[in-house]
Amino acid sequence: MKLTLRVWRQKNPDTPGAMAVYELDGVSEDMSFLEMLDILNEELIVKGEEPVAFDHDCREGICGACSLVINGAAHGPERTTTCQLHMRSFQDGDTIDIEPWRASAFPVIKDLVVDRSAFDRVIQAGGYITAPTGAAPEAHATPVPKADAEFAFEHAECIGCGACVAACPNGAAMLFTSAKVNHLNVLPQGSPERETRVLDMVAQMDAEGFGGCTLAGECATACPKGIPLFSITAMNKEWLRATRKVKR
Repeated sequence: MKLTLRVWRQKNPDTPGAMAVYELDGVSEDMSFLEMLDILNEELIVKGEEPVAFDHDCREGICGACSLVINGAAHGPERTTTCQLHMRSFQDGDTIDIEPWRASAFPVIKDLVVDRSAFDRVIQAGGYITAPTGAAPEAHATPVPKADAEFAFEHAECIGCGACVAACPNGAAMLFTSAKVNHLNVLPQGSPERETRVLDMVAQMDAEGFGGCTLAGECATACPKGIPLFSITAMNKEWLRATRKVKR
């Protein structure tokens, strides 16, 4: 395959960025998208040019590090992580635009790499439980209803990649925050912090500068782990419940 790549290049956060055009030949349809970028970088290095900076880690669709907007879609045309997107999803001769996440809360560090530490601070605000330290208790020591366990597991699948923010027209982080709130709030181990968790995490989310949610639904469509849109509704119910119960 021969491809034309239009890649966002930005030296640092203080320097304006622009799209750079590269021609790449000999791309196999069996390559992952990140392997294709590796080939591009090898060619740039041989030419004495600066390689394109992009995030990656496990390359197995687990860590959520690979954050790219491909042809205007978070993670590209398939509902998966960028590392699991293969070049068979494109055609010979295609022009592919590759950009970083676009959100005020995710400032560009260099090229395609953005600072997603805002997510870390949202989790730090309430994504924990006050449980005794020591050996893990027996699995059957705390009974959890099957429906609650499935709800918790469904939301715990969130890998924090940020595709929901990148896909949202408002740059909202409601799907991410709701996943982190809901998977703990529904379990008995998370009950002691149930009210403070949702209040603190939502407050931190707002403080980070994420946009407001208008339930456009693009977040759930782009989520590679399939976090459902009703997760936001569940968090809103938790938040309203907490505001009535907790006085600050």
